[in-house]
Amino acid sequence: MGTIGMPVIDITFAQKAVKETKKQEQGTVALILREELKEEQKRNFEVLPDDEIEKLSLSETNKEQIKLALMGNNKRPQKAICYLIGAEEDYTEALNWLEVQRFQYLAVPTVETDGKAKVIADWIAKQRKRKKIFKAVLPNYVADSEFIINYATEKVYKNDVSYTTEQYCARIAGLLAGTDLKSSCTYAVLEELTDCTSLSEEQMNEAIGEGKLIVYHDGEKVKVVRGVNSLTTETDTKGRQFKKIKIVEAMDAITESVKKTIQDKYIGKMPNSFDNKCLLISEIQDYYTELMKEEIIAQASIEIDTEATKKYLESIKIDTSEMTEEEIKKAETDEKVFLKSKIKIYDVMEEITLPIEV
Repeated sequence: MGTIGMPVIDITFAQKAVKETKKQEQGTVALILREELKEEQKRNFEVLPDDEIEKLSLSETNKEQIKLALMGNNKRPQKAICYLIGAEEDYTEALNWLEVQRFQYLAVPTVETDGKAKVIADWIAKQRKRKKIFKAVLPNYVADSEFIINYATEKVYKNDVSYTTEQYCARIAGLLAGTDLKSSCTYAVLEELTDCTSLSEEQMNEAIGEGKLIVYHDGEKVKVVRGVNSLTTETDTKGRQFKKIKIVEAMDAITESVKKTIQDKYIGKMPNSFDNKCLLISEIQDYYTELMKEEIIAQASIEIDTEATKKYLESIKIDTSEMTEEEIKKAETDEKVFLKSKIKIYDVMEEITLPIEV
């Protein structure tokens, strides 16, 4: 006898040969900040880019971290959501609160000092299994995951002020949250910086191959070398493209947009008729068309998954042996809808070969 659980939305993007995918509303950075807490001080709050951060009842160190998180890239993040923890407190309550928030990138400016990078990486992995689009920027942490950015530049400098790797993760998180879907953070300029730890070209190439996001000084300015996450192991379902932050961002954006459309307009609201399934497909395809106009995706298709539908019909004792494909598509499937989609996401120009003869 079948059991009924929570309504399920399962949108999976798998790579077939070289497949890519997409991400939606960017713009929110989450921060866990260690603070000397005052009595009755509010633990969680949000800060908008134009808020007067200096007026916040926080240490100067944490005010600086919020400012860094809200600097962005070709746009500023929508906001920073913050959770304060005490001097000796672990991350449990902060992560419990973040679990029900909406954000794209998490940073913890003391995570390396606290020895808690694995705690954050494991929590992100757990949330991804629950279909959350959370990602984290961690200092010097080898995660081999497309959802963890391993920021690994030892030190950066803003005139006489220096930032360690962990102290600059909030800035990187904000940079990524402030990068639009048509762009990547490759060669993104960190305007406030005047210098950084120097690496040779060979060392930089090695770091990128190891899934490290690093910055370098090109003689004029400090900028990101290449927008890679910590994924290094390729599989049949996760190829080279999944190592790129831009592709994973796009994957997450599409997932969130489609999920929101389904939740707002369909789940619990529409009879599960063939006509309504076609309406859902049409809405998603319209969304894809808009993304193609914006040059975020190159091509996309969506249709009823006849194989999955057939399998379900057989599981409820319906003989499909003499049914046509069209009959299977139009068959009643109780509360379930089986769709399949193929998407090709545009990458960005990062390597240009241009021999010039004189």
